[in-house]
Amino acid sequence: MSDTAAAAPEPDRAPGAPHPRQTQRLIGQGAAQARFLEAYNAQRLHHGWLLTGPRGVGKATLAWSIARFLLAMPLADDGGGLFGDAPSAPASLEISPDHPVARRILAGSEPGLFHITRSVNEKTGRMRDMIVAEDVRSLNRFLQFSATDGGRRVVIIDCADEMNIQAANALLKMLEEPPARTTLLLISHQPAGLLPTIRSRCRELRLHPLNAANMQIALDQAGVSAGENATALTALAAGSVGEAVRLSNLGGLEIYAELIGILQGLPRLDRARALKLAEAAATRGAGDRLDLLISLFDLLLARLARTGATGHAPEPEAATGEAALLARLSPTPARARAWATCAEEIGARARHGRAVNLDPAALVLDTIFRLQRTVAS
Repeated sequence: MSDTAAAAPEPDRAPGAPHPRQTQRLIGQGAAQARFLEAYNAQRLHHGWLLTGPRGVGKATLAWSIARFLLAMPLADDGGGLFGDAPSAPASLEISPDHPVARRILAGSEPGLFHITRSVNEKTGRMRDMIVAEDVRSLNRFLQFSATDGGRRVVIIDCADEMNIQAANALLKMLEEPPARTTLLLISHQPAGLLPTIRSRCRELRLHPLNAANMQIALDQAGVSAGENATALTALAAGSVGEAVRLSNLGGLEIYAELIGILQGLPRLDRARALKLAEAAATRGAGDRLDLLISLFDLLLARLARTGATGHAPEPEAATGEAALLARLSPTPARARAWATCAEEIGARARHGRAVNLDPAALVLDTIFRLQRTVAS
């Protein structure tokens, strides 16, 4: 590995959160774990597994848990032998952190595991925005080298959505002719975007958003102290631990509460308050905060549209006074449609603004003015 690659950020790690390989316990996804164990115990272990669900709900943690489990468990023909007892069917994927496999995986030195993510372009020194064919083809060298020990092998691709067409076709060849004793774990946030032939050759494990109780446990495990904010974080993060960590680290709850406060006065706008929010997003090095603010605008508009469409505000409330505000601004299905149209316009404007490096403060103020016009319309 080059110095550039070694120093590169990990593209499959949520900022401020432990890497999934460091997370020993998967929270709130017992059904997905049970389905995998059922297949394993019935000796119907498929060669390809597609781990799907919203971003940040534990798909990568499950993949690393499965990898530890498979590499720590003996192969079927390594059982009790002539005089031994057959091992009992495992009821959990959990492997002791002291197990040699667990220690090697944590150290990044497990020879039976191959991990594919976006890589660094050696020519530019920058992280690629896609998984390229070269990344997938390097898997061939791993399979050839590791085949000599006769053990089980596990491949994690995080995430499969980021493969370009050449990489996807290279992976498809392996799925069509799966290597012996090899399990491929594909993580996907949007499986509909994958090649149908890839989806058809994998067995799906669907993961679901976490509730508030499980979110609190998962955040504690990630070292994030949510306290009384766990309910609000669950609402804003839609049950995604990764998103909750981002919100917590960047002050997302406070920013969302400020958005609610600004909208409280609409159609009359507190321009000084709006300008202060815009200037905070335009400070030097505030790119992550701007991205968060844009996503919070999207979330607010989605909650407004849902309120008008269903006749009641989403639960739980994500900020003090939010439910009453949403009910006032979006009391009918007609207003829900108006907010949905506003969301499309603001989304297109934000994408264009980011693409052409529009002044962040101007972009934020323009968004707030569009909200004001929608309220007044």
